[in-house]
Amino acid sequence: MAGMTSTPQKTDRLGYLDALGIDVWRLRGSGGSADASDPEQADVSLAGWDEIRAAVSGCRKCALHKTRTQTVFGVGSETAEWMIVGEAPGAEEDRRGEPFVGRAGQLLDEMLRAVGLDRRTVFIANVLKCRPPENRDPEADESSQCRAYLDRQIELLNPKLILVVGRIAAQLLLNTDTSLGRLRGQAHKIGTAEIPAVVTYHPAYLLRSPSQKGKAWQDLCLARSIARRH
Repeated sequence: MAGMTSTPQKTDRLGYLDALGIDVWRLRGSGGSADASDPEQADVSLAGWDEIRAAVSGCRKCALHKTRTQTVFGVGSETAEWMIVGEAPGAEEDRRGEPFVGRAGQLLDEMLRAVGLDRRTVFIANVLKCRPPENRDPEADESSQCRAYLDRQIELLNPKLILVVGRIAAQLLLNTDTSLGRLRGQAHKIGTAEIPAVVTYHPAYLLRSPSQKGKAWQDLCLARSIARRH
């Protein structure tokens, strides 16, 4: 009707937002917009720290959301030069919402202090953001659904070095079935940025096998040497 202003169509609104420099989350491979408040639809590939944290908190992409107490996003500095990546939260991590707590976390803290770091100056995360029941190994669907969150954390952080702890985390992150023993002692590359990565034993394993702590120290020294060169 004359004198009335029509409501902008969806495509027009998206154009306005784009012209203003406002990012709009979209579904991968889709021309339509995605609701950033819906973790099952949001494309986190362009998300910032706050957006990806919210997406993880409400994630329902796999069945682990039914058994978790809470998600475990990660802790530490968002400008850290080192990133520590483990497998998945355990019972205590699930309860507290923080990775690497308890005895294994205390040993990790000691390992970091040995090379002049602590958990406030690194960023610590897991491949999975929810605890698998009974601390079982992650299933393929669970790790694949969660991988985008970790990939975006790595992209946002862009660390000088990633320290991967434990066989399962190493195999998932490096997409290999090679044993941890063969993955140790060398620099791997992760992501399009080819961020250097070093693989070492999980602190929980070192608590059970203290004779391997010498090898873990070698891994830490290698990681420190690589980080200093970048």
